[in-house]
Amino acid sequence: MPPSHVLVPLDGSPLADEALAHAIDTFDCPVTVLNVVTPLDSSMSEGGIVGNDESRREAAHERANELIETARRRAAESGRNLDTAVEMGEPAETILEYVDDHDVDHIIMGGHGGSQSELVSRLLGTVATTVVSEAPVTVTVVR
Repeated sequence: MPPSHVLVPLDGSPLADEALAHAIDTFDCPVTVLNVVTPLDSSMSEGGIVGNDESRREAAHERANELIETARRRAAESGRNLDTAVEMGEPAETILEYVDDHDVDHIIMGGHGGSQSELVSRLLGTVATTVVSEAPVTVTVVR
């Protein structure tokens, strides 16, 4: 049975962009892109290492909005509209909560890989691994 609502978490990585392209090209249903802004005092944020201030918070929200707008433009090129959301929280937990709260029945997300540092690679892999193991819906990981 094809999904009725697909969620694509976006983090600005090339694999997340590929996940969005896959969702748009494959499914004829509403697609929502979600960017999770990680709190600056989180262990999964640069703020856990380098201080917490308002300018960093603003920059994180601006980046999230830029990712969302880029996704909208890409979808429009394919004649599609996207629903969009920006949430604050721990990435995997926030993705799973969004699924529960918004009747999502399929998640398409990028896995980790590429030339990222070992730390970043492990963190991105951790998010995908957690979502795959805990999501109550089908998860497609694009690699």
